[in-house]
Amino acid sequence: MTTRQRLIRIARIILAGSLATTIWIVARPPVHSNTSPLVVNDITQLNPILVGEVITPHTTEEIVDAVRRSNGPITVGGARHSMGGQIAAPGALHIDMRQFDKVIDFSRSDKTVTVQSGITWRKLQEVIDPADLSVSIMQTYSNFTVGGSLSVNVHGRYIGSGPMIRSVKNLTVVLADGSVVNASPSSNADVFNAAIGGYGGIGVITEATLQLADNVRVRRHDQTMPVDEYVKYFSTRVRGSPVAIFHNGDIYPPAYKTIHAVTYDRTNDPVTVSDRLQPDSMSYGLHRFAYWVVSEWPFGKQMREHLIDPLLFTGNPVTWRNYEASYDTAELEPASRETSTYVLEEYFVPLMRFDDFVQRMRNILQRHDVNVINVSVRHANSDPGSLLAWAKAEVFAFVVYYKQGTAPAAQAEVGNWTRELIDAALGLDGSYYLPYQLHATREQFLRAYPRALEFFDVKQRLDPTDKFRNELWNKYRR
Repeated sequence: MTTRQRLIRIARIILAGSLATTIWIVARPPVHSNTSPLVVNDITQLNPILVGEVITPHTTEEIVDAVRRSNGPITVGGARHSMGGQIAAPGALHIDMRQFDKVIDFSRSDKTVTVQSGITWRKLQEVIDPADLSVSIMQTYSNFTVGGSLSVNVHGRYIGSGPMIRSVKNLTVVLADGSVVNASPSSNADVFNAAIGGYGGIGVITEATLQLADNVRVRRHDQTMPVDEYVKYFSTRVRGSPVAIFHNGDIYPPAYKTIHAVTYDRTNDPVTVSDRLQPDSMSYGLHRFAYWVVSEWPFGKQMREHLIDPLLFTGNPVTWRNYEASYDTAELEPASRETSTYVLEEYFVPLMRFDDFVQRMRNILQRHDVNVINVSVRHANSDPGSLLAWAKAEVFAFVVYYKQGTAPAAQAEVGNWTRELIDAALGLDGSYYLPYQLHATREQFLRAYPRALEFFDVKQRLDPTDKFRNELWNKYRR
């Protein structure tokens, strides 16, 4: 009996004995924490923070007034997908930007758009898609706000791109004294390079002008291979390709020896999926069930590698670029996060250190028996100027998606292996990403972000009374 046949048989046995549980998980809606409106929490539900006041502005004037009247602390939040207190601080005035979401200007001919920073990528896509335009750089999911993405300097699956700062033409920022400053790579560059990737540390990003791209059709291709063959494959098939738009590789746990490479190439072929954007009325019960299977069932991870993914990736569909950029995080949301929760971490290493990091990562994750769902590999070119650049050179990004318990002991254990992974990346001239849990030591933070002291100097000059704070800066700024 082959491995595939054995897994199919196991799946049938488990499915037959778990039908009631399956129906319950698929049918039950996600459970969200029911707390005071003054408790600001993130998607993991691990970081509830009691703030002093919450405002939901609709105009820049409201933001300016709030900043001027407050003596601090002030925090800024959007879709709340950062995972370590980056959007709140105890007793703070919290500016909830989700109602600050208008398109201010859109030029089809120039391929630019100016938006209020609380707009979600999905709402922006609904405006630009009829003009056959697409976002240049964003993360895989479209639920996030543009301002939140700017504040963490996101990246995605885009080939030949990198951090979001590469697609930003201009910003408007409200500083600590209430002044409104326009900033670009050539004008007020200190504000520009401190605000993007600055996690709300120097002010409130209120508007952004972004460079757009054409909304082209893309055909999916995929190939599974030993992980030690991936760098050669990527270098010859993807990195210099004139047609590759999206690419990622998924390393399969628990062995971490096989990778599934998925590329979307530009094509002139007709689409095989008629939707231009992901339908916004989809139900994701089966997706949530699949993640539960992978994380909790015996042989669940092997079932994904040998059964689920081969079935899921049958064929080479042709879709629109915007379709592949409009996924919904609802597909990841479990029925409950009370006793366990899904969390992300991310590490960056130079291209030629890929194999070294895989080996170190494998040893750490296996030794600590981490319940990893997936390790997604992305590519990014270097950052042109952000003071808190995570891509100091061309890098591979390792996005670790895992499940952990919510009890204090479980959280402490995550901190142990996280610091080991950070040291593994730092030892290879790499870095780690800041939007996630604050397990890194201050020494690790300063090694990963050597220009952090420049950032703190800019913050001291622009925000001398330290109005703009959150748990990230409370921990790492002295």
